[in-house]
Amino acid sequence: MSVLSLRYAHAFASVAASAHLNAAAAQQQLGDFSGTLAGSHDLREVLMNPSIANEQKLKVLDAIASRIGMFPQVRNFIAVIMDHQRLDELDEILNEYHVLADEQSNVAEAEITSARPLNDQDRAELEAQVAKLAGGRVRATYHQDATLLGGAVVRLGSTVYDGSIRGQLQQLKQKLVNA
Repeated sequence: MSVLSLRYAHAFASVAASAHLNAAAAQQQLGDFSGTLAGSHDLREVLMNPSIANEQKLKVLDAIASRIGMFPQVRNFIAVIMDHQRLDELDEILNEYHVLADEQSNVAEAEITSARPLNDQDRAELEAQVAKLAGGRVRATYHQDATLLGGAVVRLGSTVYDGSIRGQLQQLKQKLVNA
């Protein structure tokens, strides 16, 4: 993470908040542009070439912005990054913005590991419990680990909540050893 990427992310987060942009939609638009840029060698060649006039680059950006349906603030942010020749750092800037947007909207990342696949109802119930722990909404990613035997392990930031049978057996073992 570079200091500049963090500054750009903070600047855009400030613009997005003052314009009351839908953070998820802004992230999607930025992600769509980033994916388009990554997927097109010709587009990268045009937008990152210092010998091509900025006006020409802006015309290309405007065509993409209208096709994607970008917020004007998102388009302008990309134009600033492009003008400052930072498009090669776009993904890093977007990662930083993603973290800031989650903090502002009180969304926490949760990593949930279970012994077996969870159905939609189990996921919804577990996410509701994790949201209570987080004090807000959560975006959960799921993994499986058959060695847990049952239950789940939830990682919320740097805190781990172990509700697995394996974890309970380890706690019981520790109590018996210390007794």
